[in-house]
Amino acid sequence: MDKFEPKPGGRVDIMSETCDCYHDLDLREIFGCHVFNDSVMRERLPRETYKALHRTIQEGTHLETEVAAVVAHAMKEWAMEHGATHYTHWFQPLNGFTAEKHDSFLNVPFGGDKAIAEFSGKELIKGEPDASSFPSGGLRATFEARGYTAWDCTSPAFLKQDSSGLTLCIPTAFCSYNGEALDKKTPLLRSVEAISKQVVRILRLFGDTETKRVTVTCGAEQEYFLVDKEMFKKRPDLVFTGRTLFGCKPPKTQEMDDHYFGTLKERVSAFMKELDYELWKVGVTAKTKHNEVAPAQHELAPIFCTVNIATDHNQITMELMKKIADRHGMACLLHEKPFAGINGSGKHNNWSINKLDGANLLNPGKTPRENAQFLVFLCAVIKAIDENAELIRASAANAGNDYRLGAQEAPPAIISIFLGEELAEVLDEVEKGIRRDMNFRGKLDFGVPTLPEFQTDSTDRNRTSPFAFTGNKFEFRMVPSSASVAGPNTVLNTVVAEALCQIADELEQAKDFKTALSDILSKIVKEHKRIIFDGNGYGEEWVKEAARRGLPNINNSVDSYRAFIYEKSIRIFEKHHVYSSTELNARYEIKMEKYIKINTIESHTMLEMCQKQIIPACMRYADAVAQTILHLKETGLALDMQTNEEVLRCVTSNLSKLNRNVKKLEKAVEKSETLEEDFVAQAKFVRDSVVTAMQEVRKYADILEMSVGKDYWPIPTYSDLIYSV
Repeated sequence: MDKFEPKPGGRVDIMSETCDCYHDLDLREIFGCHVFNDSVMRERLPRETYKALHRTIQEGTHLETEVAAVVAHAMKEWAMEHGATHYTHWFQPLNGFTAEKHDSFLNVPFGGDKAIAEFSGKELIKGEPDASSFPSGGLRATFEARGYTAWDCTSPAFLKQDSSGLTLCIPTAFCSYNGEALDKKTPLLRSVEAISKQVVRILRLFGDTETKRVTVTCGAEQEYFLVDKEMFKKRPDLVFTGRTLFGCKPPKTQEMDDHYFGTLKERVSAFMKELDYELWKVGVTAKTKHNEVAPAQHELAPIFCTVNIATDHNQITMELMKKIADRHGMACLLHEKPFAGINGSGKHNNWSINKLDGANLLNPGKTPRENAQFLVFLCAVIKAIDENAELIRASAANAGNDYRLGAQEAPPAIISIFLGEELAEVLDEVEKGIRRDMNFRGKLDFGVPTLPEFQTDSTDRNRTSPFAFTGNKFEFRMVPSSASVAGPNTVLNTVVAEALCQIADELEQAKDFKTALSDILSKIVKEHKRIIFDGNGYGEEWVKEAARRGLPNINNSVDSYRAFIYEKSIRIFEKHHVYSSTELNARYEIKMEKYIKINTIESHTMLEMCQKQIIPACMRYADAVAQTILHLKETGLALDMQTNEEVLRCVTSNLSKLNRNVKKLEKAVEKSETLEEDFVAQAKFVRDSVVTAMQEVRKYADILEMSVGKDYWPIPTYSDLIYSV
């Protein structure tokens, strides 16, 4: 593990057993020092090889085998100079995590007795992991094991460091023997190609003849909790499920609004410091860190980058958070709702479209009403979100998020778009074909002469909106904290590509471009303005108003996932070559089965904790109280005896109710297991019966926690957990 000692002028010493060459580096030199990035390639590759690879990355041209061979050699030499002995094809299967199989650079020629270090172009571009042991939704059977990983040269290779040293990680796509995508990266890359193609069509209509490709950018803000590792180990529910299945809300959580942006505790600050350095080394642009709303909750935000790299970086971030927390005697919780009644965690997905030169196509400029090109992209997004609201909702669905969305702490389950007053007025003008005098920008004066005046933004922010425009990007706030951002961005890219395609089809056939453009934008606003809502998304009034507007309100994952196999969804994804019908049906099955498995694990954990910990502890406490009552009878302390009798009645009554509900949960779990042949029926039963039974078990266990003496309660409480760091 590297240790960092600050020096004057922002310099640090890096003391590492494996990276002696990094002593006494400037902070700016630390960033990317473990990445085979453009600077390294420019330095180490022959000029023609570098140019060919750069063309592939920037323009999407075919990668030649000869180029891969030269790159592989340079990559191996660079990795070995840093102490790496192994490489791995690093990919993202459909289990939501990352996967890697390590191979050494070692080779011994046949008949020889001396080792050589080799890494060929073939080894770089192709790997063969077992494709039957990952979730496939029926795409692969156990006897159909072959799968392939393919080098994704658009995301740079990097060195992963752990106690064993450094390993060269090569980002790759993962597909079956028949070519179906078995990962999250492949559809994401396809969706980027799809939206790029349609954006270029629009740009051509506005006279841009130079742009060949565009990219999607993403910045994924990551929320998480930190708890003491020893406390964590004493909670089987946290160990097995990532969330607390039992627990009473403590006397104080976030009521005083004192944790958000509060002073970092020493232990947390030390963790964040190491996390920053480790992320910087592998090229993750960790920029902002702070306390979040709930005690023990925190956030890390990176600088945006291309959506493919941002997805890889977020996976790296989540992995490093857990590893580094462990080194600091803590456990990092990425679950969407680790504590009931306390603010949950999300992952705000900041999405935009950029040219390769950095020009942001969602930047409205100083005069958005006159920026027709921006208005096309804005209206395309509005149209796409409204027409595919259920699919957007499904992209952010998982079992953990069911406990978070709509809980007055996160966006509601209803999809809507926040634009702000200025853009709302601009779209009203577009719809009605009128012009008004508007001035939404002004100076902010604090009323204190020594404080600076500055220009305000053209609009406020709305943290209750699930899909909010924030100046030059959209912030999709529904994404689960534990999930990859690949899925939501794949859906976003594809539905916006379809909206742009429809607009381009009309404009390319128009005789009068300006008139057609005006008519198209006006029509889009009229037909889709129902999705625009700038008010309080937490209010009950919005639920009623959304229903009046005809907006869907899907409050659980099981119902939400169906959107992936709607005929409309399949048509869009197949049209833009992002998913085939087979791949979509496979993903639907995987998501439903994961929902079942998560809740099954939770129910079994709950039963085990009740039967082995909570019920025995309550019985011991009841026995101790009964013994106290007998003693008080002998001493004649009637008042104390009466109090203890009330306690005993309360404990025994609720213990009896807990026992009854534990038995109901057991029966529900048994019934669920009989439905395994029909995953749809099983998922619905789990949602309606198993999860409901779990809630009843928790209800009485939590009542008992309030009644049973702390010395008897078998697991750390919420107070112990959220104030342990």
